[in-house]
Amino acid sequence: MSVAENIKKIKSEIPTHVKLVAVTKTYPLEKILEAYNVGHKIFGENKVQELTPKHQDLPKDIEWHLIGHLQTNKVKYIAPFVSMIHSVDSLKLLQEIDKCAEKSRRMIDCLLQIHIAQEETKFGLSFEEAEAIIVSKELLQMKNIRVVGLMGMATLTEDEIQIRKEFKSLKTFFDKLKTNHSGRTTLSMGMSSDYKIAIEEGSNLIRVGSLIFGNRK
Repeated sequence: MSVAENIKKIKSEIPTHVKLVAVTKTYPLEKILEAYNVGHKIFGENKVQELTPKHQDLPKDIEWHLIGHLQTNKVKYIAPFVSMIHSVDSLKLLQEIDKCAEKSRRMIDCLLQIHIAQEETKFGLSFEEAEAIIVSKELLQMKNIRVVGLMGMATLTEDEIQIRKEFKSLKTFFDKLKTNHSGRTTLSMGMSSDYKIAIEEGSNLIRVGSLIFGNRK
């Protein structure tokens, strides 16, 4: 199936309240344009050095999401245009995003990345660390970012019970945050391999690449 057919199929199968981020990591501009030309405008990149040239070369009404690990020294390159950063894993990074957003006279939506997987290699905060950021006086002082929710990646495994358990733990924490702190509306969980489970467990934003664009080279 073509990129256009793939994106239409996924959109027809997911609930209307679930937002789809098409992940363009390593894919060429022509493939991204295929998705864009059937009306899809939300795209996600893992790396700043790949996101910046794609933003320059593609239509300016695309809503770009940075979904991979972000270093503080790279924030300045994406602050002028990025719509949402999914991978905030420290207060220091939030402060840098706020500072760069202020310079660009913009508001940037952010998600706190929570470590829910068993793999040590994945980044993210513990539930306790995330809650400490949410209630911190430092966050109150930031005027150019909004912490609108959470992001998490499940363990890369065939074990559906394990994946479901990890997503469920994040959804429980998300519900607690929503109750105690208003404005937390986005729960980013689920990729090509597990997005259907993620939606069943409460995700309202999924990040899908290979199922749309084909296997990466």
